[in-house]
Amino acid sequence: MAVFGRADVTAGAAADLDRIEVFRSTVEVMLEDGVLTREEKRIIIRLAKALGLQDDQPGMVYAAIQRGEALEAGEPLNHQQQREVYGKVVEVALLNASLSRDEFRVLQHLQSLMHISVDEHNRFLARTEEIARDRLRDPRAIERVMETVRDLSDIVVDGIRRPFNGRERA
Repeated sequence: MAVFGRADVTAGAAADLDRIEVFRSTVEVMLEDGVLTREEKRIIIRLAKALGLQDDQPGMVYAAIQRGEALEAGEPLNHQQQREVYGKVVEVALLNASLSRDEFRVLQHLQSLMHISVDEHNRFLARTEEIARDRLRDPRAIERVMETVRDLSDIVVDGIRRPFNGRERA
């Protein structure tokens, strides 16, 4: 039985990831500042659902993080599934329309972990923009989402140009 601590973000782009480890490493990124905000909770709930975790697994992962324990491996997440998960998380994060620096770090973490290219990321942003226009009727709300999309695009591109969390980006 395989056991995991923290994800290796240097794995190959086509490599399957472990669903539990993706969740665990993302929660660890969220907890780096010692605070789990309401917005981060919203993202983590969406991530758990997008990963197809069982109802008890998020709590199990959180408890293991708190106790410093390893977890058994979860189900694999293939390349295409990684993109689907990333797209769902980007959508919920951006439609919140008030991303914090912590939430940007979470999205950068997922982008790095899943080897999401700048082009792929920009496609996710464009799709989220379309969803925002369809769902939101208030032009000011749409503009707030668009500002967040532009900010996120700038931060992600800057993140590719410099190291991520002390590790060189691929």
